[in-house]
Formats: sequence, structure tokens, C-alpha cells
Amino acid sequence: MERAIVISALRCLQVVAAAAAFTFTAQANAATDIAWWHAMSGELGRQLERLAADFNASQSDYRIVPAYKGNYTETVTAAIFAFRSRSQPAIVQVNEVATATMTAAKGAIYPVFSLMRDQGEPFSLNDYLPAVSGYYTDAAGNLLSFPFNSSTPILYYNKTMFRDAGLDPETPPKTWPELGAIAKRLRDRGAPCGFTTSWPSWIHIENLSAFHNLPLATRTNGFAGLDAELTINNPVVVKHVAQLAEWQKTKLFDYGGRGQSAEPRFQNGECGVFIGSSATRADIRANSKFEIGYGMMPYWPEVKDAPQNSIIGGATLWVLRDRPRAEYKGVARFFAYLSQPGVQAAWHQNTGYLPITRAAYELTRAQGFYERNPGSAISFEEITLHQPTANSKGIRLGSFVLIRGAIEDELEQAFAGQKSAQGALDSAVERGNKLLRQFERASPER
Repeated sequence: MERAIVISALRCLQVVAAAAAFTFTAQANAATDIAWWHAMSGELGRQLERLAADFNASQSDYRIVPAYKGNYTETVTAAIFAFRSRSQPAIVQVNEVATATMTAAKGAIYPVFSLMRDQGEPFSLNDYLPAVSGYYTDAAGNLLSFPFNSSTPILYYNKTMFRDAGLDPETPPKTWPELGAIAKRLRDRGAPCGFTTSWPSWIHIENLSAFHNLPLATRTNGFAGLDAELTINNPVVVKHVAQLAEWQKTKLFDYGGRGQSAEPRFQNGECGVFIGSSATRADIRANSKFEIGYGMMPYWPEVKDAPQNSIIGGATLWVLRDRPRAEYKGVARFFAYLSQPGVQAAWHQNTGYLPITRAAYELTRAQGFYERNPGSAISFEEITLHQPTANSKGIRLGSFVLIRGAIEDELEQAFAGQKSAQGALDSAVERGNKLLRQFERASPER
């Protein structure tokens, strides 16, 4: 309330100042402030603030004001409470798994395609990578939120360990059987762990399904309706989880925990291969004392349509309603600015996140960045391997943060030998479907 009063008072002062004297100072004070709540700290936060500062310097009508609000959950929660008190920001950063939740809040969001049309800013969905934009479109193909920071899983390997084990350091494994054979060779030569991975559900369920062109759920992975049901207890996923559990017994695969907790095991030379987010590439390079190789995610060669394309993680920028009209023109201008090839290329190169447009990728390649930084193009190549299908476009399931937790509970029981792969995935489907039905009942679309 106090902040709203202060902002209102400042705007009144700006009007009075402009009427009193046509000075450059008064014109500068007339810039419209636009609040941007985000979840990026550290170096990523500094890069985000640099984006805002560069936009602010490029024109004098609007001023983007970034504010860190904690992790993704904390940021979304803060925005929800702020909306209830009518003190919400114009822009909020929301992670990809909360897309269904945001989409259901129709009265609270201003879809990006409508925003850009209403404000007369240049915008063509064809400019954006389908594997990125498709995750955030509605059933008619309209973009709901602005893709901002997107990543996808890739394979990292220790070239030094490969050489010591008599493996070709220039040839990463392409299939899961190849990775199993390499892991055994590394273990036979004394490695404590063959390979490990981060983000268990994202990699071993969500991306595994997309990469093999398999549905994660009915109703086009939830895009076609709230009455979707999980289908992850299918033969391919069951076989994959069963193989991981079998490899776990001899540490060919060694489960390293949820989130990014397994990453240090690769950095310190314990595991010879690691599958994790492409956005951690800079961190891995900074903290590893050996030569690193890169590859795409493995696939099961007997699956007909594999490899298809991977799907993304990360977040988008959502526009919230009930802000002053002047702010929305500035938001549209900001999104148009973020879409420029030079801006996107710099963001991609400085952070490791994917470029959201092909023009930004082509510019980065022309600048020689990929040649100077081996492995940095793999994420782009992986998500653009083929045109996304209904199974590899993305996921639009309500309460998916909770569903991920249920899936990972069950995966951990399978890896520990406490449940069979089939039993664990059957239980994950049952638990996940209960959460989907709860979300469906609570949705205003019903």
C-alpha cells in the first residue's frame, strides 16, 4: 500500500514537473517504471540486470526494474499474493512446470500474443524455435508467455578418464547400451562411478519420453485438456528404469540425488559421464580440472522414432493484468528488444541458455562462438533435431511440481531395489493422476 502511494505521488510530481518546464530532466523523469520479478541470483542475476540496464539505456520512455524474489516457487507465490492486494508486477518469471497453473489463471494473465498485437509491436511466432515456443502456446498455437531462459539435458564426459580407460576421447556414447558398456570399462579401470545424472524426472521420464517420441500423458501431454492421465508406465520407460536399477547394483550408474546434487560427482572426477542441464556448462567448465567432452542424450536404438528431439526446462516471462495501460506498451517494447538477434546471442553466449530464435543461433555461429567453445551448440542441435511432435512439444500438466516429486519418490525406490521398475512407475502414475484430478476439480475451466 505504501509503495503504491509513493509511486502514485511520484507520477503526480512528474506531471507537475512536465507542465512547469520542458527540460531534459523532466523528460527523463517521465519514464514509466515496469516491475520485473525474477528468480535468478548470482551471475545469472547479474546478466539479467544487465539486460534490463541495456534496454533502459536504449530508449527513454520506459525503465525495467528487476527485483529478485527468491527461487521459482517463492517468486510465483509472491506474485500471487501481490495480485490479491493489487500490487503485482507487470512481468514475473515462472518456471516451465508451472505453465499449466498460469494458463488456468486466465483472468490474471495477459497472453503475450495478445499483448504484442494490442501494442502494435512486431511479432511472429515463426521467428522462435518451435521446441521452445511450443512449450508455451495454447491449443491454437498462440504464445502465452515469453520464452526467456531455456535449457535441455546434454551429456558431459571426462576425456582424461576415457583415455586412461582406452576409450576414444572424441567419441561420446550415442545410445544407452553404448553408455552402459563405457561405464563398465570405466569401472573396470577403477572409476568409483560410471555415470550419474541430475534432475531425475526431467531427464529419465520427461526427456526420455520426448526423445523417443512417446507420450508422457494422454490429451497431448495435457495440451488438449485438463482430463489428462499419465502414461509413463509404458514398456520403454519401464525397461529404461529397470536397466538403471540394474546398473545401480554395480555403480555403472550411480544415483546422485534430486536437482543438481549429482553434478559435483562429475566435476571432482568421481563419475566419468554426467547427463545434466546445458545451462550448467559454464559451471562445469569452471570447476572441472580435466578436459570435457560433450554429446547428446543417449537413446534406445530399438525404439523406432528415436532420437526425436529433447524438451526444455527453465522459465518464461508472464505478463500480469491490472497494471496501468502505459506499462504494457513498455513490456511489449522490452519483449521485442529481447527478441533481437544480437541481444539473444549475447544472452545465449553469456549464460549457456538456449537462443530462442534461429537468427540468434545463426549470429552466434557466424561470430565463431561455437568453434571457440566446443559443445556449446549441442543443446540447440538436440532440441532442433526434428520438428516437435505432439509427444515432444512439451508438457502442460497441472501441479507438475508435485507430480515430479511423486515420480522421483518412486524412481528412488526402484534404484534402491525396494520396488520393481513396473511397480514404481505404476505407483507414480497412480499418485500423479490423483494430483491431476485435484487440479482439474480446482480449475476455473471446469
